[in-house]
Amino acid sequence: MKQTTAAQTHGYTADREALIKRLHRIEGQVRGVERMLAEDRYCIDIITQISAITTALDSLAFRILDQHVNHCVAGALASGDEQVAAEKSRELLDAVHRFARAR
Repeated sequence: MKQTTAAQTHGYTADREALIKRLHRIEGQVRGVERMLAEDRYCIDIITQISAITTALDSLAFRILDQHVNHCVAGALASGDEQVAAEKSRELLDAVHRFARAR
């Protein structure tokens, strides 16, 4: 369900700036790997950096998922609207399945 008014927020809204800063740091890590490749650095060093990037992205995803559960899903369940609660529950399960398949 898409939010349609400015007054409505998403679970990550209060933490948005910190999340954006984290993404910028991850972006810098990716550029670092690109430089390592251009400099013909040792394979294991590059793989180590890629692993760190993957871990950072996973951590960010878990943080956003946690905020989604605690804000969006919890709000839908507390609303008493069975249709909205069912939709948010399906959305959550779909997200968890996508996340699990990526592993």
